[in-house]
Amino acid sequence: MCGRSKGMRLFWRTMGLTLFLLAMVVQAWGVRLKDIANFGGVRSNDLVGYGLVVGLAGTGDKSGSQFTIQSMANMLESMGVKVDRSSLKPKNVAAVMVTAKMPASSRPGAKMDVTVSSVGDAASLFGGVLLLTPLKGVDGNVYALSQGPLAVGGYSAAGEASSASKNITTVARIPGGAVIERSVPFSFNEQKDVAIHLHVEDFSTAKQVTDSLNRAMGGQYARAQDASTVKLSVPERHQGDIVSLMASLENIEVRPDGRAKVVVDEKTGTVVLGSNVTLSKVAVSHGNLNVIVAEQPQVSQPGAFSQGQTTVTPQTQLAVREEQRRLVLMSGASIQELVDGLNAIGATPRDLISILRTMKSAGALHADLEVL
Repeated sequence: MCGRSKGMRLFWRTMGLTLFLLAMVVQAWGVRLKDIANFGGVRSNDLVGYGLVVGLAGTGDKSGSQFTIQSMANMLESMGVKVDRSSLKPKNVAAVMVTAKMPASSRPGAKMDVTVSSVGDAASLFGGVLLLTPLKGVDGNVYALSQGPLAVGGYSAAGEASSASKNITTVARIPGGAVIERSVPFSFNEQKDVAIHLHVEDFSTAKQVTDSLNRAMGGQYARAQDASTVKLSVPERHQGDIVSLMASLENIEVRPDGRAKVVVDEKTGTVVLGSNVTLSKVAVSHGNLNVIVAEQPQVSQPGAFSQGQTTVTPQTQLAVREEQRRLVLMSGASIQELVDGLNAIGATPRDLISILRTMKSAGALHADLEVL
């Protein structure tokens, strides 16, 4: 128990020192603008389509999948083949949804990857081939066509009494499996101004980005619209050539700021503390009370040839164990001092979650506490 406690203390000291050093590196060197922001117009467009995967080795949809049978019949009839829908058995066919992300800069003839996901009760898509499937945007227009053999990153095999599988076999990808037929009507170079969307809403960061852009361009071309948006007016000398302008600006280094935050994942016991987390002077004592109740009934047998009866005598064992934890006074202006204070009371990751919550309720933890 003592060795485990020492190991936990060493872990938290190492984690605190690592985060502290990372924070110092970021503050000293900053980060590139393109790593903390997106540029207006540079985005992807989601496409989706419904299709059929054929050529499966008996792992397709079951006979109860009526929409698969209907899709098979409609496809065959469109090719001039008359079929009896009641006789169709789709065990080698699976109904799927095909999804893709088309960049705004894509042009007709370009290729992109697609993801194929089963929507029926197919057991596996391994070895299947996707038939020609149109991919539509949110406006209902067809932007790409997809077709080709599937790449499944796993396998699945089953017998009468056992089965084996690796990864998910009902989701597959087709590298370069879609050909773009229509581009999104957007011209990046024709914009008069460009919106820069920051990943974090913070007024200090927005002001810093604005000042850095104006210094680099030699004029008041950038202005912050809110805590996460900076509007950049394109100078006349760069009209029609915004790509060159953004290539020179996206590598500008800034020092992003933000609110102090503590993120807790209760499912895994993971706790991440930001470098700006501080706390007021507070006394913390943390301990556990364990009560163990065990029932061990005893059977009492009567003597030979006696008139007695067999009876059960209950016996209860009760044990109470309470951990003795000292009251520790903690106060600090850095994450290192906070970690050292928690190590002083031997806090495990699970204990740390409870301590941080209590600190936040007491008003001693000056940070946003987010529980995942």
